[in-house]
Amino acid sequence: MEIGRALKELTASGGYPRPMSELSRSEAVERVERLVDTVERERMPVPVREVWVYGDVALGLDPVERLDVYLTKDVLLDGEADRTEEFRAEYGVEGVGKTVRADWAAEHPEFLRANAGGYAAPEQCLGAHLLADDEPVHLEVCNAGFEDNVTQRLEGALARETYENVLDPRGACLWVEGRRSDEAFEKLREGEYVFPTLSGALEMLGADESEADRAADVVREYRASQEGATVRGDIV
Repeated sequence: MEIGRALKELTASGGYPRPMSELSRSEAVERVERLVDTVERERMPVPVREVWVYGDVALGLDPVERLDVYLTKDVLLDGEADRTEEFRAEYGVEGVGKTVRADWAAEHPEFLRANAGGYAAPEQCLGAHLLADDEPVHLEVCNAGFEDNVTQRLEGALARETYENVLDPRGACLWVEGRRSDEAFEKLREGEYVFPTLSGALEMLGADESEADRAADVVREYRASQEGATVRGDIV
């Protein structure tokens, strides 16, 4: 049985002894290891190039209130557009074979998700495949790498004062194009990464002190308001 599906069935059957409102650091690291295993072993709705974690687990906190994961995806180039009509008729979803792989959708129709316009949404499909609904996990999905997107998101948030869109830059790369970093996982387990405060990290990226403080406060408030598994898609 696929790891993603097994996890969902475990959750539905009461396999977890308590509501997953938070995770110990060891649980958080184990959870992201399973996520990387899934990305490595199973067909994803779109190609995945990088897996990062950031925030609490990268900071070595224990417990981890929310596990923040960042996936870098590639644009789907090997689509099967001739199957679009089939999925539109059966599931009411457009774009299968163009925005997500048609063979993946045929194997995992239970994970097929659409955006408000009715088109298959890669980030939502990834979230459905990789996460259980009640997990305290946030998934960021973007076509750009983590480091590039951190800068882009900060610039946009400062310009528009949409501070909740800031991406916490304190992250660790765990997997790139099929290569897993055992060293990064060990550092996560031991809490060995050393990072500044969030406001300090944002100042290092170009925000002035008052902007960095305000942005950090808004990010913390926004994050605290989230419950269960959440997914955000971004295009740069």
